[in-house]
Amino acid sequence: MTMLSRILGLVRDMVLMGVFGAGGLMDAFLVAFKIPNFLRRLFAEGAFSQAFVPVLSEYKEKFTLTEVQLLISRTSGALMLVLSVLTVVVILFAPWVITLFAPGFADEPDKFATASELLRLTFPYLLFISMTAFAGSILQSYGRFAAPAFAPVLLNLCMIGAALIFAPMLTTPIMALGYAVALAGMLQFFIQLPQLLQQKLLVAPKIDFQHEGVRRILKLMLPAIFGVSVTQINLLLNTIFASLMIGGSVSWLYAAERLSELPLGLIGVAIGTVILPSLSASEAKQDDVSFRKTLDWAARLIVLVGLPASCAMFVLSDVLMQTLFMRGEFTLNDADMSGLALKSLAGGILGFMLIKIFAPAFFARQDTKTPVKIGIISVLANMAFSVVFIGLFYLLELPLHGGLALATTGASFVNAGLLYYVLHKRNAFRFGTHWGKLIAQFGGASGIMVASLYFMLPYFPTHEAQWQRIIALLIICALGALVYAVVLLATGFRPRQLKHG
Repeated sequence: MTMLSRILGLVRDMVLMGVFGAGGLMDAFLVAFKIPNFLRRLFAEGAFSQAFVPVLSEYKEKFTLTEVQLLISRTSGALMLVLSVLTVVVILFAPWVITLFAPGFADEPDKFATASELLRLTFPYLLFISMTAFAGSILQSYGRFAAPAFAPVLLNLCMIGAALIFAPMLTTPIMALGYAVALAGMLQFFIQLPQLLQQKLLVAPKIDFQHEGVRRILKLMLPAIFGVSVTQINLLLNTIFASLMIGGSVSWLYAAERLSELPLGLIGVAIGTVILPSLSASEAKQDDVSFRKTLDWAARLIVLVGLPASCAMFVLSDVLMQTLFMRGEFTLNDADMSGLALKSLAGGILGFMLIKIFAPAFFARQDTKTPVKIGIISVLANMAFSVVFIGLFYLLELPLHGGLALATTGASFVNAGLLYYVLHKRNAFRFGTHWGKLIAQFGGASGIMVASLYFMLPYFPTHEAQWQRIIALLIICALGALVYAVVLLATGFRPRQLKHG
């Protein structure tokens, strides 16, 4: 389901870039959409889920269904109250919020005014999508993963429909995307209610901040807001800096981020989502062996996919952008600029994916302070890298947005590396001796795959029709994957090595 959602999300971005192009009002929409999306990952899929799931898992193990229902009722009441107040405040002060997140728009009155209006339309999405994530966390804790993973499909369908059907009907076509985002938030929440009812967990929200479970969740959540969403904070800093650069920089970075997030979403987010309830249950039972085996299994899958994905994204960055986005208002120059950003982000894909499995190991143990400390270091590193790499790109006369993307890559490895260092130091997880052989196998296969991709690139039909470029890209990707798999098998790697435990 996550794969379906991510692929449809890619189609959505192809449609949006083709209809609206890069720069201009598309930059305005991306900023207006990124603000609630950023907060969603902080409050909902990020800090809240990481704080809520371990407490819910403990209640499942130790208390009755009635106590679990009471926890859900009081937690949903608190979450809805906080998010409702935040939504009203942001709607009232939308221009000030845009000034904070995109200061460069102040010099372009039309773009600034449109971004403010779009923010008023898109921000209620935060309330509904946070409740969607809340419902999804409950279902995932009970082994129901399909509906939460399918929900983003509705967002993609709404935005595609808005761009192709409703945008031409409006005086300002880009506003159609704002309405689509608001509608999608409601739909994603409503489709999960039947399964909650089936599990006898659909209970009316009530506000009670004194409930023991709610207080524990808030205590865990407040520091986790920063720690779990460091990647998003770094990407948001890129948006702020990009708004000060030449027009189109926000859109170019967005296109690159979306492609780099494809393997992250397909594997990293999916595995991180699956292992959190398992790690939380192991911690509740004090089963350290199962805890370590789960992390080791997740790491094997992450490196198996993340390492070749990073390499392939770097090699194929320009080809990917020309194939997927170069049509309509999205020009060859836009594709080249986005390709540069993707090259800079590609190396960080593995780092981003490792964060998705290392961070849950701390939250399963209800330790939110450590990721926060590491998160602060990572954000500071990102800011330092940004200054260094922007300066370097300036001296080399390269587009500056590439330096921003490269800074994000560097910060991702700082974050992942420090998380692993602490896990290793606490004997919570260590890469065992078997990892030496695995790294040699994965690395060798990735290297030969890269060589094969470079060999095929000269045959790519850059100037042909889009459908021809898509077919050529699919063939190149399939052959690259085949080379990777064959070399892995030739080195002695077997699929049974991916079995849990």
